[in-house]
Amino acid sequence: MARFRASVRLKLLALVLAPLAIGVPLLLGLVWTWGNEAYDRLLNYKVGSDMVTAHEYFDRVREGVGADVVAIAGSHRLVTSLEAADEPGFISLLSLLSREHGLDYLMLLDLDGHPLSSSLADQPPAASRLHWPVVAAAASGAAHNTIELFSPAQLGELDPVLRLRAWLPLVPTRAAAPDPRMAEDRGMMIHAAAPVYDAGGELVAVLEGATLLNGNLGLVDRINEIVYRDGTLPLGSKGTATLFLGDARIATNVRLFEGERALGTRVSQAVRDYVLGEGGTWLGTAFVVNDDYVSGYEPVVNGHGKRIGMLYVGFLERPLRSAMVSAMLVLCAIFVVLSIIGTLLSLRWARNVFGPIERMNRVIGRVEEGEAGARVGAVASRDELGRLAVEFDHLLDTLQAKREELQRWADELDRKVAERTAELEEANETLRRAQQQLVMSEKLAAIGELTAGVAHEVNNPVAVIQGNLDVMKSVLGPAAEPVQREIGLIHAQIDRIRLIVTKLLQFARPGDFAGYTEAVDIAPVVHDCLVLTAHNLDRNDVEVVTHLEATAPVEINRGELQQVLINLIVNAAQAMPDGGTLTLAAHDWSDADGTPAGVELVVRDTGVGIASEDLAAIFDPFFTTKKDSGTGLGLSVTYTIVERYGGRITVASQPGEGTEFHLRLRRQAEFQGGPEAPGFMRRWKG
Repeated sequence: MARFRASVRLKLLALVLAPLAIGVPLLLGLVWTWGNEAYDRLLNYKVGSDMVTAHEYFDRVREGVGADVVAIAGSHRLVTSLEAADEPGFISLLSLLSREHGLDYLMLLDLDGHPLSSSLADQPPAASRLHWPVVAAAASGAAHNTIELFSPAQLGELDPVLRLRAWLPLVPTRAAAPDPRMAEDRGMMIHAAAPVYDAGGELVAVLEGATLLNGNLGLVDRINEIVYRDGTLPLGSKGTATLFLGDARIATNVRLFEGERALGTRVSQAVRDYVLGEGGTWLGTAFVVNDDYVSGYEPVVNGHGKRIGMLYVGFLERPLRSAMVSAMLVLCAIFVVLSIIGTLLSLRWARNVFGPIERMNRVIGRVEEGEAGARVGAVASRDELGRLAVEFDHLLDTLQAKREELQRWADELDRKVAERTAELEEANETLRRAQQQLVMSEKLAAIGELTAGVAHEVNNPVAVIQGNLDVMKSVLGPAAEPVQREIGLIHAQIDRIRLIVTKLLQFARPGDFAGYTEAVDIAPVVHDCLVLTAHNLDRNDVEVVTHLEATAPVEINRGELQQVLINLIVNAAQAMPDGGTLTLAAHDWSDADGTPAGVELVVRDTGVGIASEDLAAIFDPFFTTKKDSGTGLGLSVTYTIVERYGGRITVASQPGEGTEFHLRLRRQAEFQGGPEAPGFMRRWKG
C-alpha cells in the first residue's frame, strides 16, 4: 500500500483499470435499474391508455342503452299503444321493443314509480321504484342511466330467469380476499329510464329498461378487440378484458383452462383493497388467475356513487419481460466491449499527469487577479504532485490568515479610535452642560435677588398710592363721584402692578410660593376652574365640552393646579374673541412598561392658533403676543409648576385652526430642583 501511494506509475495503472473493474459494473447496474424503471413506466403508460379506451367504450355502451330507452320512450308506436289502452297489445309491444334493442326488460311506470306494465311478466312488481336514481330522474322529466347492483330478490321480482342468469359459482383463487360465499347471485345491470310524454307533450309515465352484465361475454370480447387489435401487442403477449361485480369476474376473456373462461374467479386482495376500498385506479403488474399481467383496474360506481365493481384491461407480461431482459443483456454486452476498448485507448492518454500542475497554475493567476480565496482544492494524487498541491494550498491559507489578522488589527484600531473620540465628545458635552448649568444657576440667583429688590421697591410706593387713594375717597366722600371711574382705573392698575410683582417673585423663587401637596382628583378641580372663569367664557360666547375619564388622583398642590388650569382656560377664551369650542379632556396614562403613571389633561380650543415661529418661545418668561395686556409670565409660571412636580407640558398649534395643550401629571410627584423652562437659557446666552 505504501508503494502504491508513492508510485505515480501504479496510480496511473489503477486509474486506467478503475473504470473497467469498478465503474463498468456500477454503470451496468445503473443502466439495468434505469432500464427496468423505464420499462415499467412504459408498460404502465400503455395499460393506462388501454384503460382510458376501455372506459370510454364501456361508457358508450351504457349511454347506448340509455339512448335506446329514450328512443323507445319517445317513439310513436309506444305513445299510440299507450293511448289506445290495449293492455295485452302494449305488453307485446314492450317485449318486441326490448328484443329489438337488446334489453333484458322494459317496464312502464306511473309518475309515482309504480309499475304499470312489463315486458317480462303480466304482473309487474307493485312497489314504487322511485328509490332507483334513474327512475327518480325520469319522473322529474330527465332521462338518466347508471350502472346498478340488483339483489337476488330484486332480480327474481323482475323475472326468475334474470336471477338464474346472474347466478355464478365462485372459484377459489390464490391471493384473493377470504369470502364465505359459494356463489355470486347479485346482478350488475346497465340501468336506464326516460320520461314518456303523450301527444300533447304532457309527462304521463316513465319507461325503465336494463341490460344484465353478468355473463355478458360479448361486451368484454368487444372491449378486448377494440383495445388490443392485431399488432398492438408484439412478442406473443395477449390482451384481456374483464368486468367485476365486487371482486368476482362476471364477464371475462381471461382463460382458466384451455378454452374455459375464468368466470367466478376473484381478483387479488391487494387490488381489491386499493380499487374498491380506496377508490384508486390500479396501473401496474398484478397476479391474474394464473400469471402476471400488466393490469389496469378502475372502480365502477352506481347511481349513488358507491363502488360496486371494477373494469379491467391488461396483457400478459411474461413475453415482454423476456424480450426486455434479452435486450438489456445485449446492451450490457455491447457496453462492456466498448468500455474495454475505451480503457485500452485511455492507457495511451494516462501519461498526462499535468492536471494538478495546471490547476495550481490557474490558482496562481486567480490570486494575482485579486481572488484571495482561490485554492487548488483536494486532488486524487497522494504522490509528489498531490503533496505539492496540498502545501501550495496551505501556503495560500497562511498568507490569507496573516492578511485577515492584519485587517482585524486595523479594524480594531479604527474601532478604538472611534470609541475614544465618542467618549471625548461625550465628556466635552457633559462639561459644556455643567458650565451652562452653573451659569444658569448664577443668573437665576441674580434674577432672584434683583426681583426681590424690585418687588420691595415697587410694593412700597404702591402701598402709599393705595393708602392715599383710600384716604382721598374717604375725605371727598360724595364729592368723589365725578372721578369715580378714574379712581377705579387707578385701583385696577395698582392690582395689576401687584400681580406682576407676585408673578415675578413666583418665577424667581418658586419654592417660596409652593404649598403642601395632596392626592387631587382632576374632575372637581376642572369644574371649579370653569366656574371661576365662567365670565370670561360667557363674554366670548365659548362653548365648553368636557371628557373627564381619568380615575387616578395626582400628587400636586391643589391651588397651583387650579392656577395652571385657569391660566390655560383664560388664554383659550382670549384666543376665541368671536366664540368657539373649548374642550377639556382627562384620561389615565401609563409608562412604556404599562405601569399606571398618572393623568393626562388636554386643553383644546378652536381659536386663532399660534404662529410657528412663536411656538418655541411661549414658555419663556416675559414672552407675550398680547402687548397691551399680557405680562408674559402666565405660561412660564404654568410650565414651572408642572415641571416642579415631575410633570410635562407640551403644545401643538396651527394658525387659524386652534391650539392644544397636553399636561401629564404624576400619581406620585417627582420634585424638580429648579424652575427651568424651554428657551429660558436662550434669553440669557451671550
